[in-house]
Amino acid sequence: MAAVLAPGAAWGCACGCGVFDVATQSMLPQGQGGVLFAEYDYMDQNMNWSNGRPAPAANNGDKEINTDFTTVGLQYMFNREWGVQVELPYDVRHYEATAGGSTTWGSFGDLRVEGIYAGFFPDLSAGVTFGLKLPTGNFSYDDSTPTSLLDRDTELATGSTDILLGGFYRHSLNWITPGLFWFAQAQLDVPVLIQGGYRPGVELDTALGLYYQGLSLGKVKITPVAQAIPSERTSDTGSWASGGVNDPPVGISDSGYQRILLSPGLEFDVHPFMVYADAEFDVLQFSRGNQLVAPVLFKVVVSYNF
Repeated sequence: MAAVLAPGAAWGCACGCGVFDVATQSMLPQGQGGVLFAEYDYMDQNMNWSNGRPAPAANNGDKEINTDFTTVGLQYMFNREWGVQVELPYDVRHYEATAGGSTTWGSFGDLRVEGIYAGFFPDLSAGVTFGLKLPTGNFSYDDSTPTSLLDRDTELATGSTDILLGGFYRHSLNWITPGLFWFAQAQLDVPVLIQGGYRPGVELDTALGLYYQGLSLGKVKITPVAQAIPSERTSDTGSWASGGVNDPPVGISDSGYQRILLSPGLEFDVHPFMVYADAEFDVLQFSRGNQLVAPVLFKVVVSYNF
């Protein structure tokens, strides 16, 4: 066991910036026990994108959004079949509008609580996850002032209660070389209860990847990882979908996307501690309307196994 159960989180934030946590075999359930983890992610949305190509910055009321995401969590397997995972983020965001004005703020995000079932096969190679994202985060920062810069889709939380459904599968490729594995994962995020007339889009995140076990440097086990991360998000809807103070009132035309990230990563294991780091490069992006995108996203996870 280690840092995070895949799949992980689609952050509630502006302009198609949901991020998908994926994992090596050691990050998936291995049997009874628990793991505490802390994850840090960084993203700088600084390119205006429309359909499948860059677009003039003047077409978007948002100029730049950079965000530091910090998540703490606990995963615990009560036995080889059943477990639970809880995650709570705290995020700091800096926002700049194209027409001028900026603001920086931080707040807790939405709490995620998920059950885990991994009892389909004796080797725990397949499993499902199921749970809720709860509206514990602040989704109304700066709304009370007449000069508010933020639209609802730029807040650090969505204000919605979402159903989370996921699954994972992994298998060895020993016929190619010992220690080589492939994995596949998916998670569906469906908002069901909303507040303030804003409904985030439905999001489906998937991942397909390879990892190799067998490398070491002294007592440090090193696992290289390579993965492709395709995502689909439907358009936001409602009176605050995308059209507050800074964005034109175009609603659903400026939200929703299809995207593929390619991500190389490394995992360093010195039991009971583990460090995982990767970079996720946006290689294919189709954004409806005008949306800010980040060319690359960065992730570091530190975990303690007990």
